[in-house]
Amino acid sequence: MKIIPAIDLIEGKCVRLFQGKFHTSTEVGSDPRTQISQFINDGAELVHIVDLDGARKGVPAQFELIKKLTEISTIPIEVGGGIRDFETIENYITAGVTRIVLGTAAIEDEAFLKKALSTFKKHIVIGIDAINGKVATHGWETISEINYIEFAKKMEMFGVETIIYTDISKDGTMSGPNLVDLENIVNSVDCTIVASGGIRNMQDIEAIKGIGIAEAIVGKAIYNGEVQLQVKSL
Repeated sequence: MKIIPAIDLIEGKCVRLFQGKFHTSTEVGSDPRTQISQFINDGAELVHIVDLDGARKGVPAQFELIKKLTEISTIPIEVGGGIRDFETIENYITAGVTRIVLGTAAIEDEAFLKKALSTFKKHIVIGIDAINGKVATHGWETISEINYIEFAKKMEMFGVETIIYTDISKDGTMSGPNLVDLENIVNSVDCTIVASGGIRNMQDIEAIKGIGIAEAIVGKAIYNGEVQLQVKSL
């Protein structure tokens, strides 16, 4: 099991949200540079970074900071938030980012998605963030009528290889992941599924592994010390 620590950024600070609501923002951990170094020292193999300001605005808001984080990192970095044009993908990859997470743009601009996949397929990851089974966009502030399973199947048809699935109602709550939704998506597509949202302890990590998932993004539970990065083989 690969445990992926999350760094969510607002105005250059590490924060956590409750159910994706921006007004619940709470600063956590150290400054981003110190935090990523700590994650690396603790044994992380990949770090997940979200530009929350960018997700909301639709354009990268913290590119320079993320670029600096890639420069000091000795492990791959995955970035999402506000990535909605081809130039932004190119800039992040040039800056050293390994995996690019597309969410809103994957839903709203198929031509862009197809171009991104045809050019940078190995770098592209699709983020499916849902509440009550419906996919959310624009920093989780807009809820579509698109069913998360139907969308996952469409992404697989386009050639997507990796999907991050987040149940927004679980995210930041420390109430446990939505194992039902995760199992449904695992059984519906052949893509690699990355679990995200609600993970609170190592027992949740075990449960996620038990339904066939090998990667999990963890936020609060790492900052609270409930999940340890050193544990890689469960």
